[in-house]
Amino acid sequence: MLSGKNIALGVTGGIAAYKAADLVSRLKKAGADVRVVMTRSACQFVAPLTFESLTGHRVERDLFERPWEMGHISLAKFADVFVVAPATANLIGKYAGGIADDLLSTALLAAPCPVLLAPAMNGNMWKNAVVQENVAALKRRGVAMIGPGRGHLACGDEDVGRMEEPATILDAIDALADGRRDFAGLKVLVTAGPTREFADPVRYVSNRSTGKMGYAIARAARNRGAAVTLLSGPVELAPPVGVEVVNITTTRDLYEAALRRAPEADVVIQAAAPADFRPAQYAQSKIKKSGEGMRLDLAANPDVARALGEAKREGQILVAFAAETNDLRENARGKLLRKNADLIVANDVTVPGAGFGTDTNCALLITRAGETEVPLCAKGELAERILDCVKELRHG
Repeated sequence: MLSGKNIALGVTGGIAAYKAADLVSRLKKAGADVRVVMTRSACQFVAPLTFESLTGHRVERDLFERPWEMGHISLAKFADVFVVAPATANLIGKYAGGIADDLLSTALLAAPCPVLLAPAMNGNMWKNAVVQENVAALKRRGVAMIGPGRGHLACGDEDVGRMEEPATILDAIDALADGRRDFAGLKVLVTAGPTREFADPVRYVSNRSTGKMGYAIARAARNRGAAVTLLSGPVELAPPVGVEVVNITTTRDLYEAALRRAPEADVVIQAAAPADFRPAQYAQSKIKKSGEGMRLDLAANPDVARALGEAKREGQILVAFAAETNDLRENARGKLLRKNADLIVANDVTVPGAGFGTDTNCALLITRAGETEVPLCAKGELAERILDCVKELRHG
């Protein structure tokens, strides 16, 4: 959660500097306060006025412009996370070598907070042995790196060296900005999204789950220090940074992957919406229209939550979800017992803003000891409330 966090953003002289404006916009939207420091070369690509308009702060550029303010120290003290995006080979080399010859490089050396670099450069530059040695040295010192990715570069090459997209960098900042580590040392297994059960090579049975809630839980657990594995059905979401993602398609895939990985997990959160039924027969070629209706026989899929409850080991916490349209409490409490779960997250999907595909949700958190009602809120906030409840169950 970036609300209320202070982010210092260094922008260096690369063509990817234009993406830094998008990153600032996303940080501000997430509730962060952002101050930008630009190198002289960066100002050749993007005007400082752009960042001043987005942040509401003066862009810092010159170490000696107001020397009595000691701008490098004020920036270092301001930041909860110090980010450089894009980070050129020059900046990486200076930082690795302890060179402080401008405001940005000096502020970086003075920063006691987590530092994140988002490299961007030509592919051959990135692969140069000197650059790789500098990157390795910084990583050994605890500096975080995000990217670079592979794609079309400004020079026309298709190669590694492309700066990661702002949304991915934002996710990495979110992971570093959360100072809590109350889940450190824990292994958390999260499932998310729908499954697909194919009737033929073209058609499948599925549901409206988008995976947003499960992904929010995975990110929240990661931010709190857990080692997170995410079993994800087919979704249109970017993989969370720092989370092991295992892609699955069918309920059988999910069933097998979950039972294989659950024994090692301290907490299992079954937030996925696996299809309860699958077509009884799979047609090897596309089923053709005949001008008449079509009968589709369905067979029952394995019950993932029940299997996880039956296999639950001593001390392990199992969280299951109940998406209901009626009799919310009764159905959820029944599921709590049937699945041998420790916590049921029950939500009425008919409530506006709490159904599939939304960025908000509301829920009843039901345990054997009682229940807590969480009103409509962002899914990231609900994820935190779920983890708070898990923490209480572990120490209760």
